[in-house]
Amino acid sequence: MSRIYIGGAGGAPSNGFIRSLRESSRSDYMIGTSCVASDLFLADVEEKYVVPQALSDSYEKRVVPLIRKLKPNFVHFQNDFEIRAISRMRHRLDEIGVKYFMPTIEVIENCVDKKKSYEIWKSDGLAVPDTMTLNNPNDLKKAFEYYGEKIWIRATEGGGGRGALPANNFDFARNWIDRFNGWGNFIAAELLSKDTVTWLSIWHEGELVVAQTRKRLSWNFGDRTLSGVTGITGVGQTCSDPVVDRIAQDAILSIDSRPHGIYGVDMTYDFSGHPNLTEINISRFFTTHYFFTKAGLNMPEIYCNIALDGEFPSLEKKINPLQDNLIWIRGMDVEPVLTTRSELEAMIV
Repeated sequence: MSRIYIGGAGGAPSNGFIRSLRESSRSDYMIGTSCVASDLFLADVEEKYVVPQALSDSYEKRVVPLIRKLKPNFVHFQNDFEIRAISRMRHRLDEIGVKYFMPTIEVIENCVDKKKSYEIWKSDGLAVPDTMTLNNPNDLKKAFEYYGEKIWIRATEGGGGRGALPANNFDFARNWIDRFNGWGNFIAAELLSKDTVTWLSIWHEGELVVAQTRKRLSWNFGDRTLSGVTGITGVGQTCSDPVVDRIAQDAILSIDSRPHGIYGVDMTYDFSGHPNLTEINISRFFTTHYFFTKAGLNMPEIYCNIALDGEFPSLEKKINPLQDNLIWIRGMDVEPVLTTRSELEAMIV
């Protein structure tokens, strides 16, 4: 039995990871931590601890002694900022003798900062929405001049559509960035369509282990935000497209010549129907990865089997092993439902 330390326990992303392991052939002793004490009441783990926020100066001072005391065999996290914080202190994990399964520090830094990954992809000639950093209001004016009457604004770091806004008014956009104290930390980009797709993959020392594609059909609570984006998928669908497969792998290999760990490539389609790269969710599974587990592809189990036991899966297909058109429907305070596209369409008629 392995002891696994899981950050963000009780939150939806980590709970999907925990549920997947509970439903696997593994028998792990799980230790949950979170900076939100109330979230821990929602975590199905053996031990629970409150830790500081990953951006706090006290994070490392609290977490390193805790890990040393608890002696986990392995650590895993489901939040960009915590992943980056742990990555920067990985030498402390090495000293303690705790395993982790993540790429290099540089790769994580380049993926957590969306502007850095954009610049790498742009330099390599990959399809990305034109993007610029907003250091001051003059840059915002230039963004409207370059990208048209309506542009996309977002924070360079953080998930869940952090700071996202489709803007068609300079004054409103300026006030929005002021509200977040975002000058220098926000970017503007040409506005793409609402259609998105994600290619979630696990790699080991440069070799692809498995990848599965999912498109998002809707966001939960999107009508309650200005951007329409919440980071909370309402309806997701399995799919496969060789164009998406190729672009995703090109994006990963552009960022990392020897991929190692989890890489979730997010793409948004332009109005001609071509996928544009927007970000890589690095070293973590996207929030709804439990969808794949229920459909028959338990990626957290595969990931832990590799990291802890050196065991690799035997799959007929490495890329998109799940059938297309499986549907995952999520809501608040209800169990998600796994169904099919045809069953959903039959309901609409």
